[in-house]
Amino acid sequence: MEAQNITQAPKFLLLGLSDDPDLQRPLFGMFLFMYTVTVWGNLLIILIVSSNRQLHTPMYFFLSNLSLADIGFTSTTIPKMLHDIYTNQKTISYVECLIQLTLLNFFGCMDNLLITAMAYDRFVAICHPLHYSVIMNPRLCGLLLLASFCISFLYCQLHYFIVSQFVFCRDVEISSFFCDPPLLLNLACSDTSSYSILAYCIGAIFGGVPALWILFSYTQIVSSVLRVSSSVGKYKAFSTCGSHLSVVCLFYGTGFGVYFSSLVISSDKSGAVASVMYILVTPMLNPFIYSLRNKDIKRALKKLLSRITYM
Repeated sequence: MEAQNITQAPKFLLLGLSDDPDLQRPLFGMFLFMYTVTVWGNLLIILIVSSNRQLHTPMYFFLSNLSLADIGFTSTTIPKMLHDIYTNQKTISYVECLIQLTLLNFFGCMDNLLITAMAYDRFVAICHPLHYSVIMNPRLCGLLLLASFCISFLYCQLHYFIVSQFVFCRDVEISSFFCDPPLLLNLACSDTSSYSILAYCIGAIFGGVPALWILFSYTQIVSSVLRVSSSVGKYKAFSTCGSHLSVVCLFYGTGFGVYFSSLVISSDKSGAVASVMYILVTPMLNPFIYSLRNKDIKRALKKLLSRITYM
């Protein structure tokens, strides 16, 4: 294949999940349903938190922002995939590809940092309960949200800079439904060894440091809970972390699955299927995890539904 600057070949071909014509309608219906559930589920969480004063706490402040980031994270790729399936036009321009991967990295990093902030909130609530209201004050919560935004912006700009330096070949085919940076790294015709090392170092720093902090937080939480003599007290302490711990396992489990599949599987559609779990399934399940395992959310939802029925 002839190497050339991408501005002379401004189209990528997104191969998607399947080329089978008989599967296009079922795939479209399934992903449209999942995307609708994701958007409305996360919007419902935001509405419940904002409409109930009892939920105006640091934990639910971060939860509502996590739901907002999940909507942005999913909306970066899924509407484009639905459009491609419906129209059978699977091309994406170079500029659109850069915008997509930039937004995907931004919202993905926001998810990661907000989950980390929620872990810190649980750490303070259980390990330092007497000082919780002093430590987790509105100013600190706002600073944590602002820091998450700024760090996410820096992260996505670094990935934008790396990918924008690549030189691609003619007729580039991406074996996924979106512009995945690891796949673009493998598809570049120019030497990307130095950029590859830089990209993985950036990923290790921006992803590893929050993961280590979450691990440290839960180590301290478990240590504090085990020192509680009452079994009822232990249950209450663990129940406050149950929903968040489920989201952490789901987020990092699917994230590491996609990461390792991109290393092992560079051109197979199996990597795209693994990406669906990370990009769509995880944001879709988050509202259910918090609503089904959280009594405060259930109570607030019942109040909201009762208001709607009496209107």
